Amino acid sequence: MFSSMREIVERVESTGVPLWQVVLEEEIEDADTTAERVRERMAERLATMREAVDRGLASDAPSISGLLGGGARRFEEWRRGEGSMLGPFVGKVVARAQATMEVNARMGTIVATPTAGSSGILPAILFSAEDELGLSEEDLVRGLLVAAGVGQVIVARASVSGAAGGCQAETGSAAAMAAAALTAMRGGRPEQVCESVAFTLQGMLGLICDPVAGLVEVPCLTRNVSAAVQAAAASELALAGLHFPIPADEVIDVMGQIGAEMDEKYRETAKGGLAATAAGRRLAASVRWEGPEFENTNAARARDLADAGQAPAPERGDPDG
Repeated sequence: MFSSMREIVERVESTGVPLWQVVLEEEIEDADTTAERVRERMAERLATMREAVDRGLASDAPSISGLLGGGARRFEEWRRGEGSMLGPFVGKVVARAQATMEVNARMGTIVATPTAGSSGILPAILFSAEDELGLSEEDLVRGLLVAAGVGQVIVARASVSGAAGGCQAETGSAAAMAAAALTAMRGGRPEQVCESVAFTLQGMLGLICDPVAGLVEVPCLTRNVSAAVQAAAASELALAGLHFPIPADEVIDVMGQIGAEMDEKYRETAKGGLAATAAGRRLAASVRWEGPEFENTNAARARDLADAGQAPAPERGDPDG
C-alpha cells in the first residue's frame, strides 16, 4: 500500500511503467491476486457505477426521506435543451454526480468511491470523459487504478471519513481521486497527476460535514457536484502546466490535521452547519422513516430533537397517496 504520492512517482521513474500499472502491481502483491482478477473487479465496479448513473438520470422518484428526487433528470433535460453555459463535458459531470447520489438516497446500489457520501464524483468524471474523449473500458479501468492509488495515499496520511475529517475528507478525497484519474487518462505525466491532487484538495480544505437530518442527502448531493467540477478544473490546471507550490503529500497532511482538529459538530453529527439552521431542523423534523427497520433511527432522532427542544413531526401519510 502506498503512503505517499512521491513514492508512486518514484516507482514510475524507477520501473519505467505507467502509473496505473504501478498501482496494479502493488495491488497484485498486497492482495495476492492476479492482474486478470483485479481487472475483473474494476470492470464489475464500473458496470455498477454506470447502472447507478443511468438509473439516476432516468428517474424522478423521491428518496425515502423525501428530501431529494428527480433533480438529476430535470437538470439533464434542461442541459440537453441547450439552456446550459457549462458545455457538454461539465454539464454531464453535474448531471451524473447528482444521478448517483439520488440512487444512493433511494437505497439503490452504488460503489463507494471512496464512501457512499462521495459516490457521485468519480463516476461523473469517468463516464463524462469517456463520452468526451472516446475512451475504452480498459482506459476507464486504468483510470480507476490511478484513483485507487491516490485513495491509498489519502487513507495512509489522513482519512476519507466524514466522521473523522469532515466533508473535505469525503468529497475532497473523491475529487482528488477523480482529478488524478482524469489527468492520467488524458496522458498527463505522473507529476501532473500529483499536481491535480494538490490543486483539488487545496480548494476543499476545511469543508465541514453537516448532513441535514443526519442523512446523506442535503447538502451531500450538491457537494458532490461542486467537488466533481473542482476535480475537472484541477485536472485542467495540471495539464496546462501550472504548478501548485505545496506538494500533494503535504496538502493531504494538512487535510488530515484540519480534520483531527475539527469540532465534532462539523464531523457528520448533524449538530452544526447547515444541519443546525432553522430550516435544517425543520427538514429534520419533517422526515419520518417508516417500517421496523428504522425503529432505532427514529428513536435516536426523537432523542436528538428532544435535546434541541423540538417535537417530532406527526406521522406522514403514504408519500405516493
